[in-house]
Amino acid sequence: MDFTFGPDDTAFRAEARAWLREHLVGPYAQAAGTGGPGSEHESVAVRRAWERELGRGGWIGLGWQSPGGGEGGGDGGGHRDGQRGGQRGHGDGGGYGNRRATLTQQIVWAEEYARAAAPARVGHIGENLLAPTLIAHGTPEQRRRFLPPVARGEELWCQGYSEPGAGSDLAGVRTSAVPDTSRGGHRVTGQKIWTSLAREADWCFVLARTEPGSRRHHGLSFLLVPMDQPGRIEVRPIRQMSGTSEFNEVFFDGAHAEECVGGEGNGWAVAMGLLALERGVSTLVQQIGFAAELDRVVRDAVTTSAVTDPVLRERLVRQWAELKVMRWNALCTLGAVGDRGAPSVAKLLWGGWHQRLGELAVRIRGASGAVGPHDWTSSAPYELDEAQRLFLFTRSDTIYGGSDEIQRNIIAERVLGLPRETG
Repeated sequence: MDFTFGPDDTAFRAEARAWLREHLVGPYAQAAGTGGPGSEHESVAVRRAWERELGRGGWIGLGWQSPGGGEGGGDGGGHRDGQRGGQRGHGDGGGYGNRRATLTQQIVWAEEYARAAAPARVGHIGENLLAPTLIAHGTPEQRRRFLPPVARGEELWCQGYSEPGAGSDLAGVRTSAVPDTSRGGHRVTGQKIWTSLAREADWCFVLARTEPGSRRHHGLSFLLVPMDQPGRIEVRPIRQMSGTSEFNEVFFDGAHAEECVGGEGNGWAVAMGLLALERGVSTLVQQIGFAAELDRVVRDAVTTSAVTDPVLRERLVRQWAELKVMRWNALCTLGAVGDRGAPSVAKLLWGGWHQRLGELAVRIRGASGAVGPHDWTSSAPYELDEAQRLFLFTRSDTIYGGSDEIQRNIIAERVLGLPRETG
């Protein structure tokens, strides 16, 4: 695939840069750089308003495709009409976003967004995971109901996959759902864990067992659950060693699920299709954030003279080179169909890389990296600095989203064809 930038991409870059310069002002500019890994608690209200600003500008859903595989909207439009500055409304026809963009233009937008230091997105789960899944597996009615509010930045989503006994081994899901005879849909009972943005989300897509007595990947369904159900849904923040609470436990007690995506009992196929979406342009967006973090670590190394240490200098160069490899891997797998090992390879690459960057961030500071600046005569609580938050948060990178051990098993069994581990 050709990922060079052409004249249309250059024009698109100028348009994106100009829009960000005009709209990233006031409270949005003050929230610049907030909400990244380990800091998702920051500026939530402002970032939610920023999501609606992005929606009004038509910058959400740039890569959404119609069920037939074409870019942009289906079922009645709602995407960009092909003329610069001209946009159609979302309407009732199931429009999939105000603009359509090629893969290279999606990369351009991600690059400009990162360069502008815009606030971290709170709508990325709905835009990059839920929406493409509905486009691939949902009904026209489900697409018309759920995609426009995501494109407008009005409804936020969280992911109800992992459970205390079913994290990396997702097929062990025990959360159950039974038909809701009074309202239609299902009633969901069970517990999910490590749920990002559960306190902010309006909806949760939940993998639940709808066939009593079923085992492993059989009898699962992909359900859409509104989060505003007092007495039926309880969200408990999980306090991390970094002092923040990005993740949550979510308890469902007969909560109503309005929709089932892909048909009852087909949840495993839908869930696996969604997980495959965690690569591609969204991976490249993540890498742009990684590059900014690496730049800060390099600046710290220069400021502290740690860069003169040949061992630390070699580690910095290695981090830079490995980030380049991750980018090339992501570009090679963009748009790949049926590449069963690509998501696992990508996860192995970025999880370990980010964790090593966190270790390096505190190591180059020496003793001050372990303690950090603080007025010990003050009663104010000790606050972690940026490098310390990075170090502590990245300890989880090789666990959440599928542990490294699970990813290696997937590659071994599904790509290399090695026999399953026994015992």
